[in-house]
Amino acid sequence: MQAAQTASASRERPGFVDLDRVGLSYGTFTAVDELTLSVRKGEFAAVVGPSGCGKSTLMKLATGLVIPQHGQIAVEGKRVTRPLSIVGMAFQNPSLLPWRTTLDNIMLPLEIVSPHKERLKSHRDEYVARAEKMLSLVGLEGFGTKYPWQLSGGMQQRANLCRALIHEPSLLMLDEPFGALDAFTREELWGVIRDLHRAEGFTVILVTHDLREAVYLADRVFVMSARPGRVLLEREIDIERPRPIDVTYTAPFNEIVHELRETIAQARVGAPSSQMA
Repeated sequence: MQAAQTASASRERPGFVDLDRVGLSYGTFTAVDELTLSVRKGEFAAVVGPSGCGKSTLMKLATGLVIPQHGQIAVEGKRVTRPLSIVGMAFQNPSLLPWRTTLDNIMLPLEIVSPHKERLKSHRDEYVARAEKMLSLVGLEGFGTKYPWQLSGGMQQRANLCRALIHEPSLLMLDEPFGALDAFTREELWGVIRDLHRAEGFTVILVTHDLREAVYLADRVFVMSARPGRVLLEREIDIERPRPIDVTYTAPFNEIVHELRETIAQARVGAPSSQMA
């Protein structure tokens, strides 16, 4: 296994997503402080850490949904000062609109995001074909006419991934998207997002509590400290791709999982960051 890398390395190599010494407080509550990380273009990055460490805040910062009080954030080399249109997002709750079919739910971002919203009416057949292709890629071919209540939880989350990617975003943000699913369905969807990432080449930042999920999917895992959140450790995942699910039962895989678990356990009790490097 390659040696773990410290967060200071992020400042030395500008990436597709860059957070440099970012700080954000809500009143007297400091969510993140001196938060620095860099995600390369096309990389699959995962962020893990103890509860309340600022993982979800990091997502909001990187997409421009909130603006930090300190530090700078850049995506594609441009400073982030407002919400970004190049981002797709998927959360633990799919939040599909019950009165819309699966196909219409998937196409919802096309009604909102430029330049698609200006083209949707005149190029609807083109967009419908794109949505149906995505349904096929995630194993939902023929389910476009079904309503959310006619789909299982795993099927709804597959549709949710399609909706997040339909407008061809450069950056996909995933916030615990598989956390509410059973173990078998979760592993199936790991394979789905693995294959989509490999085929499309978009950049991914996954926030998760599941260390097996992080190690299986990611090229690199960032471990955050207890609040206020900052990056304590970067861990390159030097396991050959494409990764079959069987790799999660191997000794090298579980060594990485245990390494991350130990780092988080130390972070929960407030161990100094110098002990984490």
